[in-house]
Amino acid sequence: MIDLLCSALKNLRRRSGRVSLTILGIAIGVASVVMIGNISQCGSDALTGEFDSLGLGGLSISCSTSSTGGTLAEEELEIIRTTDGVLKATPVLMQNANVYSTLTDSSAFLWGIDSTAGDIISLQVLYGRLIEKSDVKSAANVCLVDESFAQKAYRRSNIIGKTISVSCCGKTENFEVIGIVKTGSGLLQNLIGDYVPSFVYAPYTTVQNFIGRSSFDQIAVKVDSDRDVDRVGESVVKGLSRQTGFYNSYTSNNLVKQKEGLSNILEIITLVLSAVGAISLLVASLSIMTVMLVSVSERTREIGIKKSIGASKWSILLEFLFEAVFLTLFGCVVGILIGYIISYTGASYFGMELHFRIDIMLLAVGFSTLTGVVFGVYPAMKAAALKPVDALRTE
Repeated sequence: MIDLLCSALKNLRRRSGRVSLTILGIAIGVASVVMIGNISQCGSDALTGEFDSLGLGGLSISCSTSSTGGTLAEEELEIIRTTDGVLKATPVLMQNANVYSTLTDSSAFLWGIDSTAGDIISLQVLYGRLIEKSDVKSAANVCLVDESFAQKAYRRSNIIGKTISVSCCGKTENFEVIGIVKTGSGLLQNLIGDYVPSFVYAPYTTVQNFIGRSSFDQIAVKVDSDRDVDRVGESVVKGLSRQTGFYNSYTSNNLVKQKEGLSNILEIITLVLSAVGAISLLVASLSIMTVMLVSVSERTREIGIKKSIGASKWSILLEFLFEAVFLTLFGCVVGILIGYIISYTGASYFGMELHFRIDIMLLAVGFSTLTGVVFGVYPAMKAAALKPVDALRTE
């Protein structure tokens, strides 16, 4: 068996030009499958990070668009907070705005949040502090901004103490920056930062006074980890309807399911793209058959000599099969290296974390090896079936 393996390697070395091109074809197919899988994983992780940064990890309670009486205000907030299974609840207001500073003016989302928002929404403080109860109680004109805005506005990350002007609903107010935060994975900012609005967070009472409203857009709810999210959502809606007297006015959205739904769509897209990559692997495997058939025709006399001195059909068959397997394995190794180098470079550029996925590697290696063996069987059988007399007559 070892002799057959050594002989197969020697035969491949003798045809290094053709072998290199065949290995390159297989490597491109494997690399494409690896990159598609890695892109899917990075996209899924980044999507989760972006959702979590907006508080999309639990429930969102809102009023139905067809509602004629229900509102979300302080009374409803207290009802939700006392519902069984609810750990924390925080009001959220969202308003399109324009933000002005010394160096720039840009569009932004003005978020009205409570001092408890940091427990539900992912707000990583880089400099300064979060909004406190005293800020909410006094409706202070203070705000948090994301790091990308700070860089655009003052060309540095730490702008604590600076004043920015926020304009919306025909009014303009000055806010003191008390904190710089990093939200989520930052994928959107990295990819299309010039087109994604900045986030500005202020006490919800301040935003209410600013835009002249006493209600909230929605209430973000963090559910106890050992409770069913959907059932807690139903309890919240029933409690609100019963205590306010407005039925069919409130809606509970399980944002975890929405996140899972988008992740499933991403997986389907990945599957389709992987199928395209598999086709390229299939085409590369056809080149293995071509190379092996040419090898059989070139080595007909050699095969005849081997069989005339006692080589069996099985040994000839195995030798050619080993050559096909070696071609495939070499191509897989090169393809995996290329795929991960390109994936790592791309992930580093966009600031994403790349995980080594053994399942993708095994899938690519397994499929390419299978197709390589399948397409190597016919040339191997053709070589093994040659009669010594006929093979020796070949010039």
